[in-house]
Amino acid sequence: MIVCSCNVLTDQDVRSAVEAERTRSTSQVYNRLGCNPKCGRCVVTIRRLTDEEFGRARSAKACTRLSQL
Repeated sequence: MIVCSCNVLTDQDVRSAVEAERTRSTSQVYNRLGCNPKCGRCVVTIRRLTDEEFGRARSAKACTRLSQL
């Protein structure tokens, strides 16, 4: 799904940038993808996707640790 129509960024673009660089801020995501925010309507969505990716990473780590016990 397109999350930024100004830069034509998809949710997968954002997730891939976060996963590849462990970017934490919206500006880091934009930098990783080689663009800049324009109108700003997508910032909240990009932030949510970033938070979701970090949540998944923490969950996966916890599951791995539990399975090793």
